[in-house]
Amino acid sequence: MTAAVDTALSVRGLRKSYVDRTVLHEFDLNVAAGELVVLLGANGSGKSTALRCVIGLTEPDAGEIVIAGRPVTGPDAAAARRGAAMVFQQIHLVRRRSALDNVCAGGLTGLPLSRSITPMLFPRELREHAMACLDRVGMADRAHDRAGSLSGGQQQRVAVARALCQGAKVLLADEPVSALDPAAATQVMNLLAELAHTDGLAVAAVLHQPELACRHADRVVGLLRGRMSLSCRASNLSDVDIDGLYAAERAND
Repeated sequence: MTAAVDTALSVRGLRKSYVDRTVLHEFDLNVAAGELVVLLGANGSGKSTALRCVIGLTEPDAGEIVIAGRPVTGPDAAAARRGAAMVFQQIHLVRRRSALDNVCAGGLTGLPLSRSITPMLFPRELREHAMACLDRVGMADRAHDRAGSLSGGQQQRVAVARALCQGAKVLLADEPVSALDPAAATQVMNLLAELAHTDGLAVAAVLHQPELACRHADRVVGLLRGRMSLSCRASNLSDVDIDGLYAAERAND
């Protein structure tokens, strides 16, 4: 495993409240290049909200976010956030388009509007890069198949390839395997670990399966009612730790 030495994602004092409750309380998170960190916690503990704040889908009330050395502040916030890409629980692919066209969409931010309106106008360099990203996730042989014809696990790998095409240094994954069968879930988690350890990406993934975290993650961060309750190597995560993270959820069942 490649040693993780450079902090690619730094979150400090993140706070987010809605009208009826506070979701994140002074939440901190570091993810190094070459590291896969899994966020665990009960429903409503703030895991997904933290990732959404990093990527800009949710605006935090306070806190500092630094992506690949660039603070997410002021007029440069959007540019800084392009250093991160996100894979979702719901796989947002255009089902009638090919896998290759979907992956190309990850690289459109650097193109003028006139070249990004239709796949027919995508430059050759972008399509070659997208094909390389598909090859990286083991989907090059399905590049010209419609996304809707692929299995759930294959679609999620295409979604990861689309994130890679964006050229991000930080990969966020919000429950990327929750809709997959065990074999497909293992394949996707293996891929995320490889992208961290072999390609040097900083990967932060929200999971609801502690066993997958123990098998694939380098480090586990636990959230309890919006606060970090633990941070440890995945190999050191105990049953007592897991019970503590999910006890509140079971009490409400």
